[in-house]
Amino acid sequence: MFDLHGFGPALVEGTWMTIRLSLASVALGLVFGLLGASAKISDNRLLRGCGGFYTSVVRGVPETLWVLMAYFGTVSLMNWIGSYFGNPHLTLSPFVAGTLALALCFGAYATEVFRGALLSIPPGQKEAGQALGLSNARIFWRITLPQLWRVALPGLGNLYLILLKDTALVSLITLDEIMRKAQVAANATKEPFTFYFAAALIYLALTVIIMAALHWFERRANRGFTRTEL
Repeated sequence: MFDLHGFGPALVEGTWMTIRLSLASVALGLVFGLLGASAKISDNRLLRGCGGFYTSVVRGVPETLWVLMAYFGTVSLMNWIGSYFGNPHLTLSPFVAGTLALALCFGAYATEVFRGALLSIPPGQKEAGQALGLSNARIFWRITLPQLWRVALPGLGNLYLILLKDTALVSLITLDEIMRKAQVAANATKEPFTFYFAAALIYLALTVIIMAALHWFERRANRGFTRTEL
């Protein structure tokens, strides 16, 4: 029953690919989000404009189109670059293209989460760090960042759950994640409901596990803080 007509191991492989893709995307997306938030609260008008342009454009285009443009756009670019080095068939793997597209989208939404978290930190703490002779980098690493994660973690957790399900879009560029494996199995066995239902259960199981992990991280991040009762 659990062998699923011999496609059970394929779904396990697809699950592992989905996990890898989501972790790679969120790691890169956090960098984009931090850079975008720093730009949007900067005193430099040009940086604020770049941050606003990034979030407006990325959030205004469906994730599906970003996945397709990232893959086919980079294929054309890599072929053009490869032609100068005698390898006109140089390509970017679907995994890398999918990671870039999902990270770009995750980062645009994470930018607003980080921006709100940064604005919630009293500016006097930075001034106190400067009075102690700390560099801006050390102030950010030792004072701002620990508080930033505590405030931003719930919002980032919700974005990661959305990202996990958005990995299904990468099946459009033939990456063998859960949905791609389920689609191949459904076409081969003519039992689409069985395999799409199995894929749904896998996504649900991953979501439950991630929610439990996020709850643990939130409790750990909020140690020493008391919530005001209304």
